[in-house]
Amino acid sequence: MGNETAATKETATELQPTDSESQPAARRRWNNIIPALTWLRAYQPHWLRADLIAGITLAAYLMPAGLADASLANVPPEAGLYACLFSGLVFWLFCSSRHTAVTVTSAISVLVGASLGDLAGGDGSRFWALASCTALIVGALAFIAWLAKAGVIVNFISESVLVGFKCGIALFIASTQLPKLFGFKGSHGDFWERSGYFFSHLRETNTASFLLGVSALILLLLGKRFLKNKPVALFVVIAGVLFASTMDLGSLGVKVLGDVPQGLPPFGLPSVHLSDLNDLLPLALGCFLLGTVETAALGRMFAVKHGYRFDPNQELLGIAGANVMAGLGHGFPVSGGMSQSLVNESGGARTPLSGFIAALLMLLIVLFLSAALRNLPQPVLAAIVLMAVTGLFKLSALKHLWRADRAEFIVAVAALLGVLGSGLLRGVMIGAVISLVQLLRAASRPHVAFLGRIQGTSRFSDRERHPDNKLIPGVLIFRPESGLVYFNVDNVCKTILDRVSAEPAQPKLVLLDLSAAPRVDLQSAQALGELANELTAKHIQFQAVEARSSVRDRLRNEGVDAKFGGINRFTSVADAVEAFQKTRAR
Repeated sequence: MGNETAATKETATELQPTDSESQPAARRRWNNIIPALTWLRAYQPHWLRADLIAGITLAAYLMPAGLADASLANVPPEAGLYACLFSGLVFWLFCSSRHTAVTVTSAISVLVGASLGDLAGGDGSRFWALASCTALIVGALAFIAWLAKAGVIVNFISESVLVGFKCGIALFIASTQLPKLFGFKGSHGDFWERSGYFFSHLRETNTASFLLGVSALILLLLGKRFLKNKPVALFVVIAGVLFASTMDLGSLGVKVLGDVPQGLPPFGLPSVHLSDLNDLLPLALGCFLLGTVETAALGRMFAVKHGYRFDPNQELLGIAGANVMAGLGHGFPVSGGMSQSLVNESGGARTPLSGFIAALLMLLIVLFLSAALRNLPQPVLAAIVLMAVTGLFKLSALKHLWRADRAEFIVAVAALLGVLGSGLLRGVMIGAVISLVQLLRAASRPHVAFLGRIQGTSRFSDRERHPDNKLIPGVLIFRPESGLVYFNVDNVCKTILDRVSAEPAQPKLVLLDLSAAPRVDLQSAQALGELANELTAKHIQFQAVEARSSVRDRLRNEGVDAKFGGINRFTSVADAVEAFQKTRAR
């Protein structure tokens, strides 16, 4: 494994662009848009064998995943194959990650399947067209985000929210697949309705379906344990098809997949109404958020592991192209897939060419082999889906949040319950809102350090971390560790005033160290001026020091610098303390 990692790092180094300054501007621009133009020129012939093996392995994993996720999206099984095929044909051209594989995913698939029912009105062909149109809208959103260089958007969904959301998705998926595993028809509705229906109808279990599904599940579990990142699901699919082809499972009440058309679909825009676009936008936004966050997380992970540069903004263009192709090819929304990407990496992929090879193999499957899938038993397909769920439900992550940060654990549980109680689409939005609330809460309550002198030096640091720091008699020193803006300055001022009021003896000087505040807005400058007035009214001297140039300019422009004893670039905290002590000694 160490040798593989070293080889991949060597590949990454060799694929870095060189002499970019000597390239014509137009060529550099195209190289930035299509990274494949850069690394293909540096491609070494001996890499092809590794990429070919990884591509074959990836294709073997994509086929059962496409079938399984199509069932979650409530579209025909071939839609999953089309989505993997057409998205894979273009993603490799635009992505910056060398190992991320684009595919249908369980989370996005179940989101699509649970959100389009009312809009489709029970019409299966319209449901499929709406799913394809959703992929086109996701592609448009990703393209707009790429133009706006909004790759940073992926940082606005916290990991704790993702943990809770994925756990909720896993439980919801389980509630949809367990009836298929047990051989009876499931119900509609949210998680609680589906779960109640399942437990109340256990007596309708079909023994043959249950035994077949459990056998497939056991094989998949054993494969995960002993054949990690190998396409075990493909062999389970083949075994299920062969078993159903030789046995009369229909007489035993076991349902099979049914006809899967062989050949390519008509390539073009799905048949929807213009008015549908507005109705599909919330779903597309949810799929976009999930897809970009998951794809960027994978790209960062692989880049750190293998030592190459990852550009989250470039990945947006890859997602845009992949989803547009999937939509035009009668698929549904796609993104980077965790399991598929790990399979691609473990298969030895050296470059994104492995994804293109996998797409070509998917093309051969669609053209020549898809009809053979008609005898795939539904319980086997349900077992494959349930196996994928195990990768979403991370109990260990919830336990870690419980031990490390109870507030983050509560956020994760809130996202989980949002999915289970309010539906998947609302669950995505709840997760996004929780992430933004977390961000605003942290930004609105910055840490205000209470400083003391480090023993034997003229430096000052936070007494909360270093209680042995020496206090200066008659002086309180504060350092807000954030920029001061309209939504956090009141909290900063309140923290300072509360500390001043809590002192047994009123201080003579309050010193404000602004070295950690990169900016101060208009409202904050005025609030600091009012703080100075309030302290001065109590006969407490107030002084601000070590402000940055832009902050000094702001305070002067607002006419409050005089209230702080004058603002300059020379006086440090130590200088102000020394001057105060000299004044008192006179």
